[in-house]
Amino acid sequence: MLPDRELYPFESHFLLRNDLKYHYLDEGRGETVVMVHGNPTWSFYWRNLALALRSQYRVIVPDHMGCGLSDKPDDTHYRYTLDQRVDDLEALLEHLGLRENITLVLHDWGGMIGMAYATRHPERIKRLVVMNTAAFLLPPAKKFPLALWLVRNTALGSFLVRGFNAFSFGASVIGTKRAKLGAKVRKAYRAPYDTWSNRIATLRFVQDIPLKEGDPAWTTCHGVQENLQQFKNIPLLICWGEKDFVFSVEFLEEWIRRFPDAQVHRWSDGGHYILEDAADEITQLVKDFLREHPLEVAA
Repeated sequence: MLPDRELYPFESHFLLRNDLKYHYLDEGRGETVVMVHGNPTWSFYWRNLALALRSQYRVIVPDHMGCGLSDKPDDTHYRYTLDQRVDDLEALLEHLGLRENITLVLHDWGGMIGMAYATRHPERIKRLVVMNTAAFLLPPAKKFPLALWLVRNTALGSFLVRGFNAFSFGASVIGTKRAKLGAKVRKAYRAPYDTWSNRIATLRFVQDIPLKEGDPAWTTCHGVQENLQQFKNIPLLICWGEKDFVFSVEFLEEWIRRFPDAQVHRWSDGGHYILEDAADEITQLVKDFLREHPLEVAA
């Protein structure tokens, strides 16, 4: 299954993880830029930014297991947990020999996955770009959205996601706010999640959201939150759509509180899929950010 090649003109690569195919893009040469997607997107979300950067940078873009062009195993063959996601990302970068001077570009669940990896290897991370995401637990001022609560906690929510692709379908409709996504783009976002079995990851991601101590992902998320301070002096670019009902302005304010020196750009008319709403603007901002913060590489 591939989207329109005009929209996604990349060569696919696969890493075998316990007999499961873990898909990733490996484009260009130069300093390493790793883009980590969230739910219910996949590497397709990063397509325009990857195309824009690959002439000057080496761009690595994985599809989490169960997402995009990666395999979509059932629960007997894969643990759909945050820790497993971080293990996968770590294994991929080790496989590629990428152990230094990494720039992380993060969105949605990619924020916690990427920053959990960063917490394991802080010396490897040199720049950060975040878009409508979190690397901390739910801010005190933020109420957990009812729609996510229904998916996370009820049989009805589970049935709607697995039976009708409600999560991916809904996100492709309300994820942007400036303008609706074109039909081909919407189709590409939904394409990996075309059957009951192929929608397992979109459900498990929501079910793994930690809301209280004892939830499976709580310890890791809390650990990332408590270790964020060590990245305070790393250059950070924040690009934020303020009309995101999940990663709303309360999350942005928490990022700013923790990283007061960050370069912050906010779009009052931007949604959760901010890289779709403001593609050209963000692409230029990322290019400028990388150029303005050159890496200090030893001779």
